[in-house]
Amino acid sequence: MPLLPGAEPFRHDGGEVGVLVCHGFTGSPQSVRPWAEHLAERGLTVSLPLLPGHGTRWQDMQLTGWQDWYAEVDRALGELRERCSEIFVCGLSMGGALTLRLAARHGDAVKGIVLVNPANKVHGLAAKALPVVRHLLPSSKGIASDIAKPGNEEVGYDRVPLHAAHSFRRGLRALDSELPQVTQPLLLLHSPEDHVVPPVDSARILARVSSRDVTERLLEHSYHVATLDHDAELIFDETFAFISRLSAGVGEVGTASRG
Repeated sequence: MPLLPGAEPFRHDGGEVGVLVCHGFTGSPQSVRPWAEHLAERGLTVSLPLLPGHGTRWQDMQLTGWQDWYAEVDRALGELRERCSEIFVCGLSMGGALTLRLAARHGDAVKGIVLVNPANKVHGLAAKALPVVRHLLPSSKGIASDIAKPGNEEVGYDRVPLHAAHSFRRGLRALDSELPQVTQPLLLLHSPEDHVVPPVDSARILARVSSRDVTERLLEHSYHVATLDHDAELIFDETFAFISRLSAGVGEVGTASRG
């Protein structure tokens, strides 16, 4: 099945500091590619994988689940560990949830994490009905392109596959119990007005992680896909500043040392 235009994975070989960037549920690398490219331009090694079932058609996603999406980012992290001396992980929405699981499970192998509008729960009455409804209806209305900035669109599905949504819900419930295992420095940026993931998810994550080095930033002018919205440059600059503060391998002029 051919990929949607812009849904291709992205990879850049830079210095010894690596960054794994994770996209969201029913989305694609396009939604976070400017973020990845910003870091690559500053000399970092960057990996932005395409999650299984994404970037083609929503029917393909019905055959995948939480374990598949996590396995892909875990694989990408393993590749970066072979190449880089320090690794940071960044994620949008479900990508933020995947980032948290990587941090919980890999400990010191992850130097720090950056979350943008991270998901913690599938909300609404319909979520509780997913175990049954998914056998009656294959999909529901899509969630892509929740963006305040006119003219910007997200490359993602116009339908939500309900088998995949049910798996995502189960995965988030499992992750919630692992949040206290997250100890890494954390930068969390979230939108007060988000029509996909409510701010309560960010609040719960901050309340449950064990990280002591925590920075929270509000994205006042953006909706859910903030990496394509008015506050995108703020996200990019804050991310690089966060990495630079924590890594000796990133120079002041914005280049990553090859050591």
